[in-house]
Amino acid sequence: MSKSISFNLGELQEILNATLKGDPSCVVDNIATISNSNDSSISFVTDNKYKKYSKESKAAALIVSKDFTLESDQNYLICEDPYLAYAKISNLFCEDEINFPTIHPSAVISEEANIDKNVYIGPNVYIGPRCNIGSNVIINANCSIVKNVTISENSIIHHGSVLGSDGFGFAPTKNGYVKIEQLGGLVIGKNVEIGANCTIDRGAIDNTEIHDGVIFDNQVHIAHNVVVGKNSAIAASCAIAGSTKIGENFQMGGLSGVLGHLEICKDVKVGAHTLITKSISESGEYIGIMPAQHHKDWAKSSIFIKNKGKK
Repeated sequence: MSKSISFNLGELQEILNATLKGDPSCVVDNIATISNSNDSSISFVTDNKYKKYSKESKAAALIVSKDFTLESDQNYLICEDPYLAYAKISNLFCEDEINFPTIHPSAVISEEANIDKNVYIGPNVYIGPRCNIGSNVIINANCSIVKNVTISENSIIHHGSVLGSDGFGFAPTKNGYVKIEQLGGLVIGKNVEIGANCTIDRGAIDNTEIHDGVIFDNQVHIAHNVVVGKNSAIAASCAIAGSTKIGENFQMGGLSGVLGHLEICKDVKVGAHTLITKSISESGEYIGIMPAQHHKDWAKSSIFIKNKGKK
């Protein structure tokens, strides 16, 4: 049975460093959307255009920005960033408890691996040779930390991810391919969160590097010798090819890709469904979406784009 979690608005005001308009003794015991709230819910509004929905909401309190137009009969927590406030409150209401330290009996850990204090290792996890797991790291069920992997403190690896797998390295010959052994490692920084079913290859000679504060959505693939700068965020089903170097604060929309051996400067945003084919030296937003259309229309469009590029 779930435990009961509740806070009064006075407590939340202090936690969020917010301004309270209303009753500090009002108790909330759940977070809800505006449309699905009840009389003990707290919800949030990020824009005045949603004001019409807030009037109809049953929520006991709303988290709003400083420029939100207030009603006299509602409770408000007024914040600089309502979405950030919601994120902080979501942590208060989270019922998932990780008990540190815990190593599940089904986990397989190499004698050559080093596990620091306060680590959670879930069911069916494999940790191979020359892996170093820092303090307060969470490795959820069914992950494989293959070999030569360092995971720094306070990082979270979600279910089913494979870290330190073989990079895609083969030398072609007339009789087929000769495998290039991947002798490098994978270094994951502090406060990194890696989603479910991600794959990150270790380096061929030098290391693959995921710097501090990086977050990956589910099913992201990072090839060997890629460097991802700190505080970058990559959405689901993206792939970055080998030896590409990416600066800090990189943001990548879902189903996008970056080709190999490129250099991307800091503060670059890539829109969904975009393929980056050349190095980027100027910060900014980049997008290459072409909406679906009939084949004959696409043929006309492609000719137009090609001719435009020649001018």
